[in-house]
Amino acid sequence: MSRKPKRGYYVKGHFVAEGSELDLELKAELKGTTEKSKTDLKRESDQLQDLGEQLLTLRADLLAGLELGDKLMDALAEAKRITNFEGRRRQMQFIGKLMRLQDADTLQAALDFQHKGSAEEKLALHQAEQWRDRLIADDGALTEWLEVERAAGTTADPQHLRALIRQARKDAQATPQPHESLGTAVRHGKAYREIFQAVKATLATAAEAGADTSADPDDGH
Repeated sequence: MSRKPKRGYYVKGHFVAEGSELDLELKAELKGTTEKSKTDLKRESDQLQDLGEQLLTLRADLLAGLELGDKLMDALAEAKRITNFEGRRRQMQFIGKLMRLQDADTLQAALDFQHKGSAEEKLALHQAEQWRDRLIADDGALTEWLEVERAAGTTADPQHLRALIRQARKDAQATPQPHESLGTAVRHGKAYREIFQAVKATLATAAEAGADTSADPDDGH
């Protein structure tokens, strides 16, 4: 039984089958249109699905502010509940289709905002940990820290902070070291935690005031 020949045409010696991606692209060029090829549509669909995956990680308050509509919100909620791989894949394809009605730039801006906020929060926690450790380890760090407090305009009690530092040092000396008690995690007392909370609160205020909060001893102090 003979095979039915494909319908198409030749361009510069190359056969172009009707309905193929190249055929669609060539016809779009001839018409002077910006009609998208199947490849472009597939790439766009994949990008929208990836964006939908990222939306699943977006904070509830940011997600609510996007006003995505009930249909897309329900689809996202359903995707979080699906554990079956194939079921989730189909659900993300459905979400990708719904995403075509959304402004991708607005969605990406919300994701970027969350990422930036998370990075800034991590940096703030790291700075607070550095200051806490320096205050406990170095007497000279307290003078530098009081300068940060003054720049921030806070009214912390220096005597109370000194008392917390002394107590944190006592607690550290009373805690068994790893070589003395193998497998025992280091446990910090209440003073250690209170210093961290006080430092973190002051750093947040200082950041709003644009004050230098570096805990690096070589940073011009």
